[in-house]
Amino acid sequence: MDLDLKTHANIIKNGGLVIFPTETVYGIGTNAFNENAVKRLYDVKKRPLNKPISLLVSNMDMVNQIAKDISDIEYELMKKYFPGPFTIILKKSNLVPDIVTANQDTVGVRMPSNEIALKLIEYANVPIAAPSANISGKPSGTNIDMIAKDFDGKVDFIIDDGKSNLGIASTIVQVVNGVPKVLRQGSLKI
Repeated sequence: MDLDLKTHANIIKNGGLVIFPTETVYGIGTNAFNENAVKRLYDVKKRPLNKPISLLVSNMDMVNQIAKDISDIEYELMKKYFPGPFTIILKKSNLVPDIVTANQDTVGVRMPSNEIALKLIEYANVPIAAPSANISGKPSGTNIDMIAKDFDGKVDFIIDDGKSNLGIASTIVQVVNGVPKVLRQGSLKI
């Protein structure tokens, strides 16, 4: 399995699209630093370019690479809820292409707890731009059969790990004036 994951991680690192499981729903991911790959991701998902894409990381070094001016409260929240179904909105660093954030100065960051997702990110050694594996406007992908119908021939690889554990997207939080605000209530109750 690890050998295959290294192959799939290389696809991602080189700008390909891979559908993979997380503990919430399936994601469709590519190298967050590759603008052309992120553009293809938007196209394949039929996602409007004004909707930012969150980045998946496997460690805090990646967080510090893609975000800046991180407050103590934001670090505490990550320490408490990473890895897991928790996305935090942070001030983005200049390494993150504007297409990822829809030209905003913030970026969503999540560290999934799913072992396959974590290994993919670790092996790719880049943050992965990874929205849910669904055509925009459709329900999030939790079942590989449903996902495969929408993306067959449009992505480079699909990793099947059965039905998603949680089946509900991550909770999104942003710290505003020192106070954490829930922007989207997901599978993690805060």
